Amino acid sequence: MPQYIDRKGTSCAKWDGLEQTFGEDGLLPFWVADMDFKVDSHIEAALKEYIETAAYGYYMAPDSYYDAFIDWEKAEHGLSAERDWIRYSPGVVSGFHIAVQVLTQPGDAVIVTTPVYYPFMHAVNNNGRKLICSELINKNTRYYVDFEDFEKKIEENPVKAFLLCSPHNPVSRVWSEKELQHMLEICRHHNVAVISDEIHHDLVFGGSRHTPTLSVAEESDRAIMLTAASKTFNIAAFHNSFVVIRDPQLRDEWDRFISGIRTGSGSPAGYIAAEAAYRYGKAWLEDVKEIIYGNYLYIREQFAGHLPEARITPLEATYLAWVDLGAYVRAEDLEEFIQKKCRLAFDYGSWFGGDNSSTFIRINLATSRENIEEMVSRIISASR
Repeated sequence: MPQYIDRKGTSCAKWDGLEQTFGEDGLLPFWVADMDFKVDSHIEAALKEYIETAAYGYYMAPDSYYDAFIDWEKAEHGLSAERDWIRYSPGVVSGFHIAVQVLTQPGDAVIVTTPVYYPFMHAVNNNGRKLICSELINKNTRYYVDFEDFEKKIEENPVKAFLLCSPHNPVSRVWSEKELQHMLEICRHHNVAVISDEIHHDLVFGGSRHTPTLSVAEESDRAIMLTAASKTFNIAAFHNSFVVIRDPQLRDEWDRFISGIRTGSGSPAGYIAAEAAYRYGKAWLEDVKEIIYGNYLYIREQFAGHLPEARITPLEATYLAWVDLGAYVRAEDLEEFIQKKCRLAFDYGSWFGGDNSSTFIRINLATSRENIEEMVSRIISASR
């Protein structure tokens, strides 16, 4: 099984960046979405081989890097991508920031479905676009798109792009093919481009199956898919992500923009780690997913026994549990309860937008069972 690593004192953002975000150290962290596990040995070996060359000049990504990604997407998700479709981005977040600039103009509106990963909203606001939010419907802890509201918001505003989260962070939804088709049909009807963040698409549980947006999009759709090996294989530090664009005209638009900012390629370590991950990391990933899902089941069972009114969304995808503590803590008291009483650090629901998320926390499950047990114990004790 993957080895747990104590990352405190290693300049780790999650463990050593508490003061900057939460105003204090000494909290047990479950916020930043990366893993506390040692990477697959094949990734480590590939990086060591490169380091041992002791010559770190300019690097050209080999064809084998692209082949590894294409083969993975075909085998795991049924997506038949072509080499010409693929572009580089330092990260998925930077990728959708760039995509917003490519697909829209200042003053245009961009729609998101909340609660959603908060950099989505940053990408809109930071680039001088108008943020439009359509809130997801929470039915007995499972979330659904409010298609009527979604289309109404598009009709009432100058919406030019839709930032789609698939699977959806933080509510752990794997959108069905039918749901994706409905979203795309609405966007197509209103000439809205689609930017699809699919970084969590390998982390799917419980019989759910991810459908790539490009698999259901029509060839004429202005659609961009963003993904990476970083979330799946815990290699975010290497800043290597994939931008997949099927439409040739849209690729040209992307290329023209990138030529102006010169971010068309990354570091050798990123290419090498991603290729090794996609070629050899499947067994490691399955073991990690077993740990993650086991941690989810443990939280669900413990809360059911001790905090039965805590509401936990089904974990269909991601390694992030979305938990409503509103039956035990008021929204205005949540931060003090979590930080002062429990001595824990989570992403707070209020960060993700929407009108009904202020009593939620997002829990990173990609850590040791011991950490999960300690976290659960603290919340249960502080709730009594």
